[in-house]
Amino acid sequence: MANPFEAVSGEYLVLCNDEGQFSLWPDFADVPPGWGVVAGPDTRQACLIFIRQWR
Repeated sequence: MANPFEAVSGEYLVLCNDEGQFSLWPDFADVPPGWGVVAGPDTRQACLIFIRQWR
């Protein structure tokens, strides 16, 4: 079974925590405590571009 956190297809969110760290997160998974959604849902590629532009 493929890892859903690395699937090219599907919808993703960009999460950020209080330390300014980003995480690419599948849209279907619950957002973990301490993290907030800052972008998405969108494609994996669009979320990666968002993260690169933010830095």
